[in-house]
Amino acid sequence: MLLNITTKELDALSEKAKQSPRKRMNFNYHKQLDDTLQRMIHAMHRGTYVQPHKHEKPDKREAFVVLRGRIAVVEFDDEGNPVNQIILDRDTGNFGVEIPSKTWHCLVALEDHSAVYEIKDGPYSPADDKNFAVWAPKEGDKGCEEYLENLIAILHLE
Repeated sequence: MLLNITTKELDALSEKAKQSPRKRMNFNYHKQLDDTLQRMIHAMHRGTYVQPHKHEKPDKREAFVVLRGRIAVVEFDDEGNPVNQIILDRDTGNFGVEIPSKTWHCLVALEDHSAVYEIKDGPYSPADDKNFAVWAPKEGDKGCEEYLENLIAILHLE
């Protein structure tokens, strides 16, 4: 059966993200966590905090393709300094990005109702899927909002 991605699905997922305390929501197309190819949509609103992380041990590549809105993908060095950024925005022709394994990164929603399609090596195991950066606050901890605001200012994302 073909799986279609439509405005109707994006609108419904975006509404769930809007209601979520995390200001984001995902929908998985893969049916099992041990699937060797993980596929999902992430609906994101401004202010959602994605803690910088990398995928290693096991090494995993991931790719993001923008479906709507604007999302910054930020790459960091090992000390937490931003070293690269790509603004995913269909209107400017920046449609996607592939992130190699062992690369510190995070996503920043620059518009409400933004959405990306993610493809990542599997399988998914919560114990070792992501290595979170110790130089950035953990999601839900005090300081997340300030860290995100500073990152946006430093990178002139607005």
